[in-house]
Amino acid sequence: MSELPERRSRLRQYQVQLLERMQAAKTGATESGRELGVLIGGRLCLLDLTQISEIVPLQTPTPVPLTQDWYLGLVNLRGHLTGVIDLARYRQQDAGDAAPSERRLISFAPGLGFNCALLVERVLGLRKLADMEAVEADQFRDAEGQQWLRIDLAQLVREPRFVQVGLV
Repeated sequence: MSELPERRSRLRQYQVQLLERMQAAKTGATESGRELGVLIGGRLCLLDLTQISEIVPLQTPTPVPLTQDWYLGLVNLRGHLTGVIDLARYRQQDAGDAAPSERRLISFAPGLGFNCALLVERVLGLRKLADMEAVEADQFRDAEGQQWLRIDLAQLVREPRFVQVGLV
């Protein structure tokens, strides 16, 4: 039990550092090619730091009737109602087995014009694309041989199916 306050402190410190790096990325003050590594549907994924706003602990979304099964509902993030998307379910992948305490919501950057957050199983930290080998479009391999999928959130919000959360 004494481990819990220390873990929270480390998590808070990590979040502060990540926020500083994201702000630096938005102003161009950092090296390009830095991505946030996350686990979605048991798959290693990369998110461009300039396309995300913040990482928050999982909140239970309030369900919205007559929506797609991958649209989990709404949460209140800093006074804004934000839609929560289960990207694994959207892509018809199996859900991962991460503990609920490890799950996070990653909100989209305001510049994308789409007020939502992705459910991720686990945040894995920053990754540098320059240290990875491009395998094919949006696929990279790191030095340990692990395959990563780069998800372009700007492209995702232009997918007609993604923006149509209501049942037709």
